[in-house]
Amino acid sequence: MKSISVKNISLIGLGISINVVGAFIAYTLKLPIYLDSIGTIFIAAILGPNYAMISGVLGSIVSGITFDVYSIYFAPVQITTGLLSGIMFRKGFLDGVKTPLGTFIFVLPTSIISAMIAAIVFEGVTSAGSSYIVQALEVLSIGNLFSNIFLTQIITDYMDKFLGVVLVNLGISAIPKNLKSSFIASK
Repeated sequence: MKSISVKNISLIGLGISINVVGAFIAYTLKLPIYLDSIGTIFIAAILGPNYAMISGVLGSIVSGITFDVYSIYFAPVQITTGLLSGIMFRKGFLDGVKTPLGTFIFVLPTSIISAMIAAIVFEGVTSAGSSYIVQALEVLSIGNLFSNIFLTQIITDYMDKFLGVVLVNLGISAIPKNLKSSFIASK
C-alpha cells in the first residue's frame, strides 16, 4: 500500500465523524435504520474500498467506546460495506438507474453478516431500533428467530444503505469539479 496522504487521513476522519454522528442520531431516536455507514459509503465513493473499510471499522470503535458498545460487534459489517460499496462505485453500479440494484448487491452479504451477529451474539436484541421489529415478529410467531432477524436486517439494511448511497451521490455532486477531481485522482 502506498503512503497515505494527509488529505486521505483527513477524509477518513470525516468519514468516521459522519458514521458516529449518524449512528448517534439513529441510536438516540431508536430509528429502524442505522445511519452508521454513510461515512463509509462516502469514503468508498471518493477514495475506494480500502480506505472505506478503515473508516467503517474506526467509526464502529469510536461509537462503541463512546455511546453504543454493540457497534463494536458489528465492525465486520462495516468492513463488508466499505469493501463492497467501494467495488460497486468503481464498477458504476451506484450511479443513476443502477443504484437500487448496486445497493442490493452490496447489502445482501452485509445483511447476512449482520443477521448472524445479531442472532448468535445478541439473540436478536441490540441497541438498534430494528430490534423492535424483530421482537414484534417474534410475538406474532412469524418464522423462527434467525429468519425474523434476517428479514428485518435485509429490509432495514437496504433502506439504510440506499439512503446512504443517495445522500453520498447528492453530496458528491455538490462538490466543485476542481475539488472533486483531486479526490478522484487519489483513488
